[in-house]
This record gives sequence, structure tokens and C-alpha cells, in this order.
Amino acid sequence: MSRTNKASLEEIRGFFATMMAVASGSADPRFERAFELVRREAFVGPGPWHINVYQRTIKTPSADPVFLYQNVLVRLDAAKGINNGEPFLHAAWMGAVEPKPGETVCHIGAGTGYYTAILSVLTLPGGSVHAFEIDEGLARKALENLRPFEGVSVTPGDATRLPLPSSDLIYVNAGVVAPPLGWLNALRPRGRMIFPWRPSQTVGLAIIVSRLEAGFGVKPLMASWFVPCAGASDAGDCKKIPDQHEAWSARSAWLTSDREPDETAVAIYRDLWFSSVEVPADA
Repeated sequence: MSRTNKASLEEIRGFFATMMAVASGSADPRFERAFELVRREAFVGPGPWHINVYQRTIKTPSADPVFLYQNVLVRLDAAKGINNGEPFLHAAWMGAVEPKPGETVCHIGAGTGYYTAILSVLTLPGGSVHAFEIDEGLARKALENLRPFEGVSVTPGDATRLPLPSSDLIYVNAGVVAPPLGWLNALRPRGRMIFPWRPSQTVGLAIIVSRLEAGFGVKPLMASWFVPCAGASDAGDCKKIPDQHEAWSARSAWLTSDREPDETAVAIYRDLWFSSVEVPADA
């Protein structure tokens, strides 16, 4: 095939954005535009890059950005097991929580900021995204990478200990045994939080927690495995650890200060418990 018949980088980016829009499951055209606008190569360092394929790592043949516009994990820190994240997974997450214009979003575990940037585009106009990253090196890179994006801040440090702003959406990219109370309290009414729930080494799923008038609604979304979240990965205070079936059956969550665990409990922690029964409509 001659060079003139090969797809241009812009065409490849456009097709990648189309795939992400389909993976999101949303009919909102902003998803495609957001993935097309934010250039992945600006967030993963200079190429060639190491990408993960079925738990193996291979090096791209060159530093041509075309190799980044596919559903692959791009390695950021091999020693810590940190990568740029699977695009299809993040598209599905964002489609499920539907970031809206004008909303306030907290992104915990922002890495170098690629998905933070996409979240910021989805909250325009008038929205804001507050990124938290505990790794100092990644936080510095995120701060530099995100300078061109409107309404974005980057805070280096432990988001399980730092105060979070009042949020419409909390987007967590690290495995959590149980979400800290500070995160739940930061959710506005009808606010939602998506995070990888890792109640044990053998259970990993993404769940959406929504703040209701009483309690929190829980919706399991998909299997999901992330590196552990520092400060939120200790199962020492867990009184009941769910197995795979119990975790997937969770439909609500309650603060123990508001409601004591009952026979519907599938997971019990010191300050929070999960139930297999939905929050009553009149609660």
C-alpha cells in the first residue's frame, strides 16, 4: 500500500474517538468529541512506549502516536504497576456516570492526567475537576499536562486524608476496600461515585454509589482491577467480607451511625455496610 493510501494520524484519532463513544454506551455526542480532542501522547511521556497485552509488556516499534490509539494499557511506572488505564473501561465508566456541563468532579488517582482532561472537557462549560494523585512524580506530570485545560486543579497527596470539595461526581482510579467517610460526605444530593471495589484479593468490580435522601444506592457495573488505593485498602476493620456473589448483589450502602447492619448485609465495615436490598423509594 502506498503512503498516500495510509490513514492519517487525525483519521486514526477520529476512529479511536468513535470507538470510545460506542464503548461509553452513551448517545451523547460529547463523548466522541472529548476523546478526539484530548491527545493521549501528551500524557504518557516520550515514545517508544511499553504497552501491556494480556499481562505481557511489548514495546511499540517507534514513537509514532498511532500506536497509542487502540485499547491498550500504556506503562507509566513498571515498578509500581501503574499504567495509563484501559480506554474502553474508562469510556464505559464515564458513560455510566455521565459527567455533565457545570458539574464539580473529583478524580482520585489521576496519574498523569489523561482521563482528568477528558472529564474536564465533559464538564464544560462551567464545570471543574479536582485531581488528586498520591505519587509525587505523577502529580508533577499531571500538573504540567493539565495546564491547558480549563477549570482543573491538581493536588499532590493522599485523597483519603485530604478534604474533598463538595462534588457531583467522584471518579476513583485505585482499588478500595471501603470508601472513606470523607468521600461519601463530599457527595452532593444525587451525586455519584464510581470506584473499583476490592473487598478481597479475589473480588474486583466497579460500582456506582449514589447519594439518596436516605442511604446510598449501589449499582455494580463491571469487573475491574486496579492497584490498591493507599489509605483505603486495609480490610482489618471489616466484620464481614463479601464473596464474589455477595459483592455483585450489593444494592445499597448505609453509614453505621445512621443504621445498624441487618440480615441483608453483604459487607460490614466499621463505618459503613453494604446491603443486598435497594434503598426504599420512600426512605
